[in-house]
Amino acid sequence: VLVLINGAYGKRLAKICQVIGRQFSTFETEEDVPTTAEDVDRLLAADPAVTHVALIHCETSTGILNPLEAIAKVVEAHGKRLIIDAMSSFGALDIDARKVPFDALIAASGKCLEGVPGMGFVFARNESLAASAGNCHSLAMDLQDQQAYMAKTGQWRFTPPTHVVAALHEALSQYEEEGGLAARHNRYADNCQTLLGEMAKLGFRSFLPAAIQAPIIVTFHAPRDARYSFTEFYNRVREKGYILYPGKLTQVETFRVGCIGQVDAQGMREAVAAIAQTLREMEVFEI
Repeated sequence: VLVLINGAYGKRLAKICQVIGRQFSTFETEEDVPTTAEDVDRLLAADPAVTHVALIHCETSTGILNPLEAIAKVVEAHGKRLIIDAMSSFGALDIDARKVPFDALIAASGKCLEGVPGMGFVFARNESLAASAGNCHSLAMDLQDQQAYMAKTGQWRFTPPTHVVAALHEALSQYEEEGGLAARHNRYADNCQTLLGEMAKLGFRSFLPAAIQAPIIVTFHAPRDARYSFTEFYNRVREKGYILYPGKLTQVETFRVGCIGQVDAQGMREAVAAIAQTLREMEVFEI
């Protein structure tokens, strides 16, 4: 497996391969640099032993969007198989299987579908799933066995998370009522642009350029003011009703603000107002 990395979740994919004993190699770029189709073309040409490529579509360490369609076409051209981690993009960013050839795409009940966390699911080619019989390192995670059992009995192999399934059913109804993918994407994109604009008025600098910023989560550079402390900043903003997310970068201090969930542009403006009030309380003026 060739694992493409430009953040913490790509590194987690590599760790998963390590823990389950799969042979793998990695290609890592800086946290603000997307993997390119040219990179993948070169890597696959240099190492014919690679059978699969694993990619994070939206790497939420920063919010960077990797060029899925271009990479998928290169992987297909080399006769390899693509595994897509779409945990943070599925339901809001367009992934057309007619244009994006893949063997497996992994998503979940939360994130852009706005259900509760707790259930992962995989879209996989039937032939690929059938060919994987007997290969799984784990009984619990054996997708082929689960699919075969479901096809035979209509049941999960083990007790399902019924509350999560019920919540996802309702979330999908609300998703359809909102207008599906286009409407969900537009709301998140509006949230993202509102957030970027309002934070820029306060002097905050976003970590990523607009061209590679996904409308899922935004990373901001921390204020340079000596009076700034993330812990105090976080706690004060939380007291006002908003939860910020710590940064996950290794080189610079940052924090993150999500754009997804049941929130709109007005909610984003109110969150930034809470941030502005907190900065005044902390007497943090150098952003």
